[in-house]
Amino acid sequence: MTSRPLVYVGMSADLIHPGHINVLERASELGEVLVGLLTDHAIASYKRLPHMTFEQRHRVVSSLAMVSRVVPQETLDYVPNLRRFHPSFVVHGDDWRSGVQAEARARVIETLTEWGGQLVEVAYTEGISSSQLHGALQQIGTTPSIRMSRLRRLLDSKPIVRIMEAHNGLSGLVVENTTVIREGRTAEFDGMWSSSLTDSLSRGKPDTEAVDLSLRLQTINDIFEVTTKPLVFDGDTGGRPEHFSYTVRSLERLGVSAVVVEDKQGLKRNSLLGARAEQAQADIEEFHELIQTGKRSQVTSDFMVIARIESLILGMGLDDAVNRAAAYIDGGSDAIMIHSRKSTAHEIFEFTSRVRKFSKEVPIVVVPTTYSQVTENELIDNGIRMVIYANQLLRAAYPRMCESARSILDHGSAKEAESILASMSEVLSIVPENIK
Repeated sequence: MTSRPLVYVGMSADLIHPGHINVLERASELGEVLVGLLTDHAIASYKRLPHMTFEQRHRVVSSLAMVSRVVPQETLDYVPNLRRFHPSFVVHGDDWRSGVQAEARARVIETLTEWGGQLVEVAYTEGISSSQLHGALQQIGTTPSIRMSRLRRLLDSKPIVRIMEAHNGLSGLVVENTTVIREGRTAEFDGMWSSSLTDSLSRGKPDTEAVDLSLRLQTINDIFEVTTKPLVFDGDTGGRPEHFSYTVRSLERLGVSAVVVEDKQGLKRNSLLGARAEQAQADIEEFHELIQTGKRSQVTSDFMVIARIESLILGMGLDDAVNRAAAYIDGGSDAIMIHSRKSTAHEIFEFTSRVRKFSKEVPIVVVPTTYSQVTENELIDNGIRMVIYANQLLRAAYPRMCESARSILDHGSAKEAESILASMSEVLSIVPENIK
């Protein structure tokens, strides 16, 4: 046992840089260093999921000479670990005096006074930051296996996973880079949705599985060349089981995280057409077998097969939807997507309240296209783990394209359309290499 004071350092430690070393060196001067390593869940509560898993980060930090011991810190709040270990000192960089961690800092100071502990702050290391390094990593890119595994990590770490539709490289960049500060924390999209609807429409084709798999995969390649976030693939009906097996292997090889297949049969028609299009639901046993075929075909444990239930769309009722959910989970489905074309989420929430009582729980996925007023907090409160904004980027682009085209025809000049267009400098800066 050592008689040296205990010094607590909270760290994410996804990318160790000189700033971290400065903090740890100061901490080791004061006593025995105990690192509270933030879990994926804790980090994802206020910024992007770390590149490395908790286990990988734990191994890196444990190997540092200044560190005596590493323990998990389950929340952004230091207090639970401080009360458990009663350190004499907490050492942190002085960059947390403002922003999302300012509240955590105040609680650290208040808690340390309970036993006479002290906060020691190390001056910010100029010229380097985790954000800069993360930006550099985005420029380098990622690997198929790392990208694919991130969706399961996100589902394990976040109260809800936020997915946005991308139909080409440009829209992929929008999903990759758009962030806002909401309630003091960074909000961003966690991944992308490759929609058969928007992929078809962007090519001027009908949403009837008219675009074959090879072209769909080319779109994914275009998106993956310029992004790092995980992607969920809209697999429509999945086709014949032997074809679905090939689809799963092709998607997995590219680094796609999941495929969603819907329990309809015959010519694919968009679900939101409802009674205006003749659509038939698949036999439960046949769809059960399709799911099992997909699960048998995958090579890694990271890839996900998600069953999409169309019972509410086709007027088959809540009981049918719940029964199908039970059968599809039994077949090995990694998650359940429940679809609705109602203007409110009431029937979705009725479905989730019943499915959450199953002995085996899997994530529930929704697509709030027709009930767009629902909030993510409401979805979380009702046990929904993934929300897919399935078509908003294409729907946003189309009206502006039409408006610009009409303006040029109306005026015989492009000048009048300038007010609704991005400037050329904005357009060029979307791809950083254009302005280097």
